[in-house]
Amino acid sequence: MTLTRRRLLMASGAAALGASAMSRTLLGAQDGDRKRILYFTKSSGFQHSVINREADQLAHSETILIEVGKEHGFDVTASKDGRLFEPDRIDEWDGFVFYTTGDLTEPGSDGNPPMSPEGLEAFLEAIRSGRKGFVGIHCATDTFHAPPDEGPTPFVEMIGAEFITHGPQQVATVKVVDPDFPGAGPFGPTFEINDEWYAFRNMSDQIHAIMVQVTEGMQSGPRNDYGRPDYPNTWVKRYGEGRVFYTSMGHREDVWTNPKYQGLLIGGLNVATGRAEADFTPNVSEVTPGYQTLPG
Repeated sequence: MTLTRRRLLMASGAAALGASAMSRTLLGAQDGDRKRILYFTKSSGFQHSVINREADQLAHSETILIEVGKEHGFDVTASKDGRLFEPDRIDEWDGFVFYTTGDLTEPGSDGNPPMSPEGLEAFLEAIRSGRKGFVGIHCATDTFHAPPDEGPTPFVEMIGAEFITHGPQQVATVKVVDPDFPGAGPFGPTFEINDEWYAFRNMSDQIHAIMVQVTEGMQSGPRNDYGRPDYPNTWVKRYGEGRVFYTSMGHREDVWTNPKYQGLLIGGLNVATGRAEADFTPNVSEVTPGYQTLPG
């Protein structure tokens, strides 16, 4: 189920921001402060079930984000068409949400039109300049990989980390280290949820961790996916002047229908598009000192 406007605002932390911030969000649809969001769900690599469309029907996550966004001042367009990033179209949007895989400049597995190299650069520059905000969900970190022996691509530098492996879906413990971030507080100090949990490499030292993956007790696969110290799984960071939010949660359909998860996404959108404030101070070295350790 999805939340009513007021309940979701409470879940997304608007109340903690004060009366003026809540009023700004509540009245967004009425005072011209609505934000235009492109939810980009192209799969040039593996396609996840929550973005898989049947015939002409929108996918599960697309329907939810459009519905929830509409209630909270975001006009969301869901598309798999990379041509929407062309330099003459990039300013149609105030922010971007990515649930993507692979090299998006290639048609890839879903066969939809790719981004052009010029479109990719226009997108990165729009975030870097602070003109647009960015939200990455789950497999967004499985996008624009570099070869194993090379450093991160510009996209990975922007989002803050690169997916390398995951174990079986399982109930895992997550620690909330920034409960003041919009949408994080309702989860409590720690929580458990069933999802597919990503492990990363090339994690930026500029990450401000919001939630941390507690690896103790997790079931790894043959690659010892979680044989490493705790590491962030939800964060914000700056990319130049831009605001970037990412959460690794969101593989499963039931995660998308979880009201707290919906509230976290709205909180991330509010922060990324400048409608709410958050702490961007890098804290990853303090809260997860072993975050750069790879599985092994």
